[in-house]
Amino acid sequence: MPSRTLPAFRSLGDFIAHLEAADELVRVSEPISVVHEMTEIHRRVLRGNGRALLFEHAVKADGARSEMPVLVNLFGTLKRIAWGLGVEADALPALGEAMAELSRPEMPDGLGEVLRKLPLARAALSMRPRQVNGDVDRRTVLSGEAVDLTRLPAQVSWPGEPGPLITWPLVITRGPEAGTPENVGVYRIQILGRDSAIIRWLPHRGGAGHHRMWRDRGMEMPVAVVIGADPATMLAAVFPLPETLSELRFAGLLRGERPRLASCVSVPLRVPADAEIVIEGFVSPTQTAPEGPYGDHTGYYGDVESFPVTRVTAMTMRKKPVYLSTFTGRPPDEPSRIGEALNILFLPLIRRSFPEITDLWFPPEACSYRIAVVAIDKRYPGQARRVMLGLWSILPQLSYTKFLILVDHDINVRDWEDVAWAVSTRSDPSRDLVVIDGTPIDNLDFASPKLGLGGKLGIDATNKIGSETERKWGRRLAMDPAIVGRIDEIWDRLGVDPRASAARGAA
Repeated sequence: MPSRTLPAFRSLGDFIAHLEAADELVRVSEPISVVHEMTEIHRRVLRGNGRALLFEHAVKADGARSEMPVLVNLFGTLKRIAWGLGVEADALPALGEAMAELSRPEMPDGLGEVLRKLPLARAALSMRPRQVNGDVDRRTVLSGEAVDLTRLPAQVSWPGEPGPLITWPLVITRGPEAGTPENVGVYRIQILGRDSAIIRWLPHRGGAGHHRMWRDRGMEMPVAVVIGADPATMLAAVFPLPETLSELRFAGLLRGERPRLASCVSVPLRVPADAEIVIEGFVSPTQTAPEGPYGDHTGYYGDVESFPVTRVTAMTMRKKPVYLSTFTGRPPDEPSRIGEALNILFLPLIRRSFPEITDLWFPPEACSYRIAVVAIDKRYPGQARRVMLGLWSILPQLSYTKFLILVDHDINVRDWEDVAWAVSTRSDPSRDLVVIDGTPIDNLDFASPKLGLGGKLGIDATNKIGSETERKWGRRLAMDPAIVGRIDEIWDRLGVDPRASAARGAA
């Protein structure tokens, strides 16, 4: 693993202190309402790549002052996301390579290779949890009639939403069989009242799968909801991990030390010992309630759907907890910023399955994963189609991607001008479109003809070779390198518009 250049933050408070020391956090003393006002401030700051915001005097939806401050925009920049992983932003590609190596380790060849892999072995050992006993004694414990979700300064992000929503929860579940690993997912939670809530999860997510197992046995499912944890644990919860790997264990790998876990007080689950707030309870196998409509990452309001009701049995919190929150809307938002970082980390893992892929980009303005642009080192006819079908079928992370654009490795996948040029000059609709219908689609995508079912479109915008074309293929314009070098030498003394310097040597 890349050497951490930052300390192993054990708690959200440790990370906040680091951000404040680095001038990456602003304390807002003005009273700000969680109803719409916080969202509008957050939107403006995030769009400008601004600092994290700590609202010291938040006003709750009922008009009362919150007893706890609200932190937003924590992961609003690539730099802070990388810091949460313990590295600088330029080390993210190396971290991605190390994660790919851990996912499919290879036998070392010789002593030198053994020594090179020692850091990976040490990193793997850091995934073993450490039980922290007695931690609950240092926390405020609310149970029975003292349980009250309305104490939380949960946001109402957009006009027309039905009520406060917990937007950055880490939802911890596990299957009914003994020894099954915990799953940690980020699912929005609608507060219904003092001790009841709705957890909204899509059918393919780990929490939904666990709930089906408990429901099939006619049993309530224990659940723990963490609001505010160390940054490695929060980021691990959004990583595309195998179902057999617990996010809590993976957080230890990211942090470089064994995860500290404490037992819940009312459910048989473990949570990060240094969590700010923990909500414990049981999800009903039968009782449901309508959830929504809420603003979504698509930039639209979602549908109203019914999801299981959770009965809250206990709440625990630090003596002076910080409430972590965010909004979800049309990008840019925090999920899209995190998606940019995951894009970098995910590429080496994808290349393990498809070595011909040279680059991949999920444009954040396309809701992070609905469009993917993939560059390949093309060597044989039909290769682009093979990669398309493989990405859609083999990798769960791309199963909801609606549009795949395949280009050659000479195209910059992050440059829409370059991609548009490739699509318009290297593809023909009568030959280069791959259309598939009746495939799984995000339930939140109301553009699909049926709930959860829709189509896929692949565009082969690569150069056509061999039997793919009967025509002589075009030859790309390129300036003589000697001329480019000559103009580079005299450029500064020409006195032309300096803004044109970025176009040196362009065709």
